[in-house]
Amino acid sequence: MPELPEVQALADFLVGRAVGRVVARVDVAAISVLKTFDPPVTALGGLEITGVRRWGKFLDLDVSGLHLVTHLSRAGWLHWRDSLPALPPKPGKSPLGLRVHLDDGSGFDLTEQGTQKRLAVYVVRDPATVPGIARLGPDPLADGFSLDDFRAIVAGDRSQLKGLLRDQGKLAGIGNAYSDEILHVAKMSPFKPAANLDDEEIARLYDAVRATLADAVERARGLAAADLKAEKKLGMRVHGRAGQPCPVCGDVVRSVSFADSTLDYCATCQTGGKPLADRRLSRLLK
Repeated sequence: MPELPEVQALADFLVGRAVGRVVARVDVAAISVLKTFDPPVTALGGLEITGVRRWGKFLDLDVSGLHLVTHLSRAGWLHWRDSLPALPPKPGKSPLGLRVHLDDGSGFDLTEQGTQKRLAVYVVRDPATVPGIARLGPDPLADGFSLDDFRAIVAGDRSQLKGLLRDQGKLAGIGNAYSDEILHVAKMSPFKPAANLDDEEIARLYDAVRATLADAVERARGLAAADLKAEKKLGMRVHGRAGQPCPVCGDVVRSVSFADSTLDYCATCQTGGKPLADRRLSRLLK
């Protein structure tokens, strides 16, 4: 799933490629991706793209005051094309969901692999009316996001750290991969209740959040959209590396499986050497 660093990189990429260009037309290949109907997607035709920004994991193109907002979800992606076919795509089983043509013949496709169709596209006058944006917590990389702000989020919260970091209503933009990375950097168990953190641990986790995300954003800076997935994978310390040695201590990276996701961690670095039990037990093996 694209998370804060990748979506920020996509936004930066589109600032250089799409801002100043006029939308020639928008082709909808899968009507299920459209989550709004007023304004219609056809209203974007003939309007100039004046800005691109990120809201958490949402990508927002300002099109002369209208906003084309997308959430790529688990298996969605943006593919830039220097040249797009003139004929509209045929609806079918293709991963293509939506295609945006620009006035110079270039543009981009929004695609989604797999059977779970969660790619979401909104055309709105105000991005704050998109439900997922309206409920976002603070951006952890915002200049004004302080340790005190983070402490207020964590204090008294009974959520386990993995869940707290992924909760978009508490912190915007962190998903499954970077929550694993942050907790590894902070040397904390993903199952530890946030309310149990002392002041030193809160500060350590805050620093890990900011440093891990900032480093990932910097690594992705300047990359083409097509190269971002590979860069994300290469930059992971524990996520997606189950069975491989931890880059810090050399212990094997372990996994805990959920119904629809997996967390990865190092027992030596994060849980005092104790492997985590199955998630359904929600505790360490004794």
